[in-house]
Amino acid sequence: MPSLPNAPELKIALVGVSRDCFPIDLTRRRLAALAAACQRLSLETVALSQIIESSSDAVAALAEAEGLGCNAAVIYLGNFGPEGPLSIFAERFPGPVMACGAAEESGKDLIGGRGDAFCGMLNAGINFALRHAAVHIPHNPVGLPATLAETIAHFRDVARVLVGAAGLKIFAFGPRPQDFYACNAPIGPLYDMGVEIMENSELDMLQAYNDVSDRDEAVRATVADMTDELGAGNTYPDLLVKLARFEVALTRFAQANLGSRQYAVFANKCWPAFEKAFGFVPCYVNSRLSARGMPVACEVDIYGAFSEYLCYLAGQVPATLLDINNTVPADMLGGADLAGAAAGDLFMGFHCGNTPSCCMKTFAIKHQLIMKRLMEPEAPQPDITRGTLEGQLMPGPTTVFRVQGTADGALRSYIAQGRILDLDPQSFGAIGVIAIPGFARFYRHVLIGRNYPHHAAVAFAHVGAVLHDAVEMLGVPEIAAPRPAGVLYDGENPFLS
Repeated sequence: MPSLPNAPELKIALVGVSRDCFPIDLTRRRLAALAAACQRLSLETVALSQIIESSSDAVAALAEAEGLGCNAAVIYLGNFGPEGPLSIFAERFPGPVMACGAAEESGKDLIGGRGDAFCGMLNAGINFALRHAAVHIPHNPVGLPATLAETIAHFRDVARVLVGAAGLKIFAFGPRPQDFYACNAPIGPLYDMGVEIMENSELDMLQAYNDVSDRDEAVRATVADMTDELGAGNTYPDLLVKLARFEVALTRFAQANLGSRQYAVFANKCWPAFEKAFGFVPCYVNSRLSARGMPVACEVDIYGAFSEYLCYLAGQVPATLLDINNTVPADMLGGADLAGAAAGDLFMGFHCGNTPSCCMKTFAIKHQLIMKRLMEPEAPQPDITRGTLEGQLMPGPTTVFRVQGTADGALRSYIAQGRILDLDPQSFGAIGVIAIPGFARFYRHVLIGRNYPHHAAVAFAHVGAVLHDAVEMLGVPEIAAPRPAGVLYDGENPFLS
């Protein structure tokens, strides 16, 4: 699998463990079978030669994993396993850790070949808790090699999210627009998760932009790339030089200021002062950076940028940030397949034009209609409000997601899966009709009831399972999801139908 831009590459250590009263060869044989099953799935794994029986073995295994460049690990109980030493490895390993155990292979070998890992996983869990080691325990943690390899493939995606978050720096250019208090939240919980934040002013952004010349070779190359991408949607070719200067300015700023971190995203002020200072709206540039795995969240939404980046890492395809914006008129639906949702569960996901072109069915450079009303209402043609990338979102599976810091410094999250329908939204912006079964109740009792803002990260894939496990390991205590009919939300009136 090719590497993703602005994302970690994973190398997973498979660490066999053995209780000293069990045959160590049982673990060696089973570890080799697990490694072969992972290889058949093209997983980047390496089986350590050091089997852990003692705490000294745990130290040696840690050194071996570090020497091999492993940044995630799977502890594999080939038999019962020594709960103390294996939990030492989990506690000290500097990346995400999963634990699983071997199922018995045959009823013909339950004397010399019985491993008892089903029992051993219980003791391992106790010791992980005693050492406060955050270890991913799969839904079915004991299994045969082929099944466990599939589980490790899921863990690889979870680990990508965790390693990416640990190496992330969010660049914010603000302050947020007036009356967008919902985009402001305490940043302390992000630091608690290992994320770094660098807050800057709009003047810093303007200075970075002014430092890039129209004649810069990178600007010329970016204009050519924009032209190729837009095709017939290049409705304002005279604007591309300005947009290209801004793109080059942001990418150079990130490269110059990453410091100790490896990955970057942005949460940027994009109106109302921006247009008069820069002469355009930044939406198309935001879409292009998002397409390269470097999301740019609108309206200085720091948690939105973080959520969008997690969606990208989980799904391995670009994501976007949309408003949960407006309802869908009944006369638009006809006989459309609503993908298991009721008409009241539909909503339009909208933003000015920040969604990558690869995630859109149709797209073209346009102007921001709402901003033109505000900033240049008398102008016969738009000028400083040009630069959105507008069109219909690509139909297909979607996951709507957000991690949010609360006013009291806590964390909560929600995850909802559904589909972007192939319906013409008949409106402006980057926009699409989204169907999520049970969304109407979810909207009232989770999004409103738990004080979430209007911005949501939107993945163009079903990645709820990966996000759930990753967010849980990041320490987020509340992860909401739509509940089926008959299962009440907290505070929901049981007497209302």
